Amino acid sequence: MAEPSSTHSPWWSRLLRWSRGERITVGLDPWLPTIRAIRAVDLAAAPDAALAARTAALRASARAGTPLAALAPELGALVLAAARRALGLELHDCQLAAGLALGQRLVVELPTGEGKTLAAVLPAALQALSGQGVHVLTFNDFLARRDAAWMGPVYRLLGLTVGCVQEGQDPDAKRAAYACDVTYATAKEAGFDFLRDGLVQRVADRVHRLLHAVLLDEADSLLLDEARVPLVIASADAGVVDHGPRLAALVRTLQRGRDYDTDAEHRSVFLTEEGIRRVEDALGQGGLYDAANHPLLAAVSCALHAEVLLRAGVDYLVRDGRIEIVDEFTGRVMDLRHWPDGLQAAVEAKEGVAAQGVGRILGTLTLQGFCARYPHLAGMTATALSAADELREVFDLGVAVLPPHLPSRRQDLPDALFSHGEAKGRALLAEIVRVHGTGRPILVGTASVRESEALARDLAGAGVPCQVLNAWHDEQEAAIIAEAGRLGAVTVSTNMAGRGTDIRLGGADGRERDAVLACGGLLVLGTGRQESLRLDRQLRGRAGRQGDPGASRLFVALDDDLFVRHGLAALFQSRYAFVPQEEELSGERLPQEVRRAQRIIEGSCGDLRRSLHQFTRVVERQQEELQRLRDAVLADAPPWDWRVALPELCAAASARGGAARLDRLQRQSLLRLLDQAWADHLAALEDLRESIHLVHLAGQSPIQEFEKRASEVFRELLADLEEEHLAALGGLLELDEAAWAAAEQPHAPAATWTYLVHDEHFGWNLELLQGRHIGSSAVAAAVFGPLFLLLLLVRRFRGRSSPG
Repeated sequence: MAEPSSTHSPWWSRLLRWSRGERITVGLDPWLPTIRAIRAVDLAAAPDAALAARTAALRASARAGTPLAALAPELGALVLAAARRALGLELHDCQLAAGLALGQRLVVELPTGEGKTLAAVLPAALQALSGQGVHVLTFNDFLARRDAAWMGPVYRLLGLTVGCVQEGQDPDAKRAAYACDVTYATAKEAGFDFLRDGLVQRVADRVHRLLHAVLLDEADSLLLDEARVPLVIASADAGVVDHGPRLAALVRTLQRGRDYDTDAEHRSVFLTEEGIRRVEDALGQGGLYDAANHPLLAAVSCALHAEVLLRAGVDYLVRDGRIEIVDEFTGRVMDLRHWPDGLQAAVEAKEGVAAQGVGRILGTLTLQGFCARYPHLAGMTATALSAADELREVFDLGVAVLPPHLPSRRQDLPDALFSHGEAKGRALLAEIVRVHGTGRPILVGTASVRESEALARDLAGAGVPCQVLNAWHDEQEAAIIAEAGRLGAVTVSTNMAGRGTDIRLGGADGRERDAVLACGGLLVLGTGRQESLRLDRQLRGRAGRQGDPGASRLFVALDDDLFVRHGLAALFQSRYAFVPQEEELSGERLPQEVRRAQRIIEGSCGDLRRSLHQFTRVVERQQEELQRLRDAVLADAPPWDWRVALPELCAAASARGGAARLDRLQRQSLLRLLDQAWADHLAALEDLRESIHLVHLAGQSPIQEFEKRASEVFRELLADLEEEHLAALGGLLELDEAAWAAAEQPHAPAATWTYLVHDEHFGWNLELLQGRHIGSSAVAAAVFGPLFLLLLLVRRFRGRSSPG
C-alpha cells in the first residue's frame, strides 16, 4: 500500500495566513494521520452486508454522543471499500483530504477534474450518521440528478438512503427525498422549498426537516457570485395595473439625445426635459412627477430601461413565448429568474409575449442567508483562495487549498492585448484557424450569447466547423462538452463551460487521446477578462485536467465591455493615448495595468456583496423572529391568550362549538395576520432600501440608517400584532355562522410562484455608492465634487433606472 503523499505549506502561504488573519490551510499535512488510519483498515475480505452493519454501528455511536471526527477513520475505510465495489473507483489522498476538510467547516479548493463528486461522499456519509440528514447542493438539476444516481450505489452499500429533489416535483416526493440520509438538490430549489415551508398551514405540510448539514458544490459561485440574487415567493396582486403594451409602443417613438440619454457606462437611462414633455402629452394623465402618478412614472422608467438598455440575445432570450434571462457570468439561461418590480413586465411587453406577472411578494431569502441557516456548512470549488477573506468575513468559513493528484502541466500564456475589439476579434479568429489546422482541440470562452453566435458565424466563414454551447443550447451541454476534447474539435462557449462539467481528451470514449496528447492537449482561449479572477481561473481550468497537458490564453481589448461598464476604458485611453492598431500591444506595464484593473473591479464587486449582505442580514433576522411566532402558532402555542382579553368571545364560542373551535379560529386569524404583516413589511423595506442611499449625500451611512429605520418599523409591527389579532377575533362576534365557518378555513393563497430577482442592471443604488462604476464615479467625484452629488440626486428622482 502506497504511503500517503505530503505536500507541505510553502512559506508564502504561512505568511499569508499570519498577515491576514485568515484560516487558510495549504497542503495535505493536517489530514495525513487520518488518511493513514483510513488506509490501515483492511476491508477486502468483508462481505457487502458487513459494510452496512459497520456503518449502522457507527451511526449508533454518533447518536450516543461520539464525536464525528473520532468515527472518520473507520467510515473513511468503509467509503473506500464501497466506492471500489460499487463504482470501481479509488479515492486518492487529495480526495480523502478534501472529504475530511469538508467535515471541518471549510471551503476546499480542489483543481478541476480531481473528482469532487466522489470526494463529497465521505463528509456526506459522516454527517448522515447523526440521523438528521445532509444536503449536497449543486448548480443545476442535471448535476443533482447525475450525482445522486452516480454516487447512490456507494451510499446504499453503506446502508444509507439517497434522495434527489428536482424542480417541479410534487410535495410528497420532495418530502420523501428530504427525509433521506443524503439529499441532492439545487441550492435554489432547496431555498424555494424553505420559503414555501414558511407559508404552510400545518406542520405536516412542510417538506424540509430541520436544516442540519450542507455541502456546496461550486461553493464560491453559490455563496458569492449568486449573493445578489434573492429567492422570492409571490402571489397574484389584483391591484397591479398593466401599462406595458401602451408604454412599450410609446418609448419606441422616443429619440436618443432629444428625449432621453444614458450614463457613461450605459447602465441607466433617463428622460430629458423634452422627453418628459412628450411622454406627458402622449399619456394625457398630468405631470409624471405628480404624487398620484408615481406608479405610472415607475412603469415609464421600466419601459424605457427595457427598450434602451436590455438587449435580446445578450441580456435575455425570447424562447417558447417566454423571456429567459441570461446570466452575464456564465451565459446560462437562469431558471425562474425575474427582473424586479415592473421591469419584467416591461420586457415582456417590448417583445410582445404574454406577461408572466410578478405579484405580491410573500417571502424572500438570499442564497447566502439560506446556506447560513445550516449549523454545518462546507463547500468545494476550484477557486476558493482568492475569495478566502470574504468567505471568512461573511460565513466564518476557512479555506483548504489542496494540490492536484498529479502535477499540473497546463501553460497559462500571457494575455494577448489589443487596442480595440475589432483587432482582437480578427487576431482571435486567425489564432483559431491556425491551431485548428494542427488538429488540437480548442475551447473558446466568450462573454455573451451574442458574441458566441457571432464568432461561430466568423468561423463558419473561415471554413472551421464548431459546436456552440450557450443559452440556446443549454440542454445539449453535457453532450457538447463530452466531445470538446476530441481531435480537431472547436467548441465556442459562454462561461457555461466553467462550472460542473469535465472535458476528456480524445472525446467521451477517449479513442483519440494519444493523438490529442501529441498536439499538446486542449487549448482554452478567452475573449476577455471577467469581473472576477475566479471566473477566469474556472475557464482556464478546463485544460490540464489531472496532469494532462494543455494551455490557456486570454484575448483582451482595452475597450472590452467589462472596462467600458466600469469606466476604465476611457482611463486606459487617456493614460496611454492609443491609436487603434491591428498589431498586438507590447510592453510590460500594460498587462500589469489590466490585471490591476481587474483586481479593482473584483474588489469593488466584493464590497458591493458585503454591503448587500449587511442589508439582507437585517431583513433575515426579522424574518427569523416572525417565523418563530408563526411556528408557535402552528404548534398550538400562540403568544397571546385571547381568553382573558375577550370573555364575550369565550361565551359565544361555547354556544357555537366550544373552545376547540375558537382555537382553530385563533390559529387561522394569527397565521393570516402574520403573513399579511410580513408581506406589508417587505414592501415597506423595499421602499426604504430604494431611498435610503440618499442619506449618503448627507454624510450618513446608508446601511446603519437602514438598520435603524428597519428596526423601528419592525418594532411597530410587533407592537401592533396583538392589538390587530384581538380586534380581528372580536369582530367574529358580529359574524354569522357562515362567516365563522369561512374564517376557520386555511387562508393560503390560491396560487404562488417562485422566482429569483435579477438586479444586475440597476446601477444607481449600492453600485455607485460602493464604487462599482469606478471610472466615472471616482473621476467625477474628484473633479466636480458637490455638483456631481447634486446631479446624482436629480437623477435619483428623475431618471433612475430602477422603478420606485
